[in-house]
Amino acid sequence: MQRGKIVAIITGAISIFLAAIYLILVILLDSRGEMIPAPLEFIFF
Repeated sequence: MQRGKIVAIITGAISIFLAAIYLILVILLDSRGEMIPAPLEFIFF
């Protein structure tokens, strides 16, 4: 039973680490400003 508890703690720590990295990535990408679409002249039909 002790090994299962260790695996659960390690898995939880990895999950929290990945969530923090994702949050930092979203904050960095969001801080770049408003997304402006490309001009219509460059879209070929």
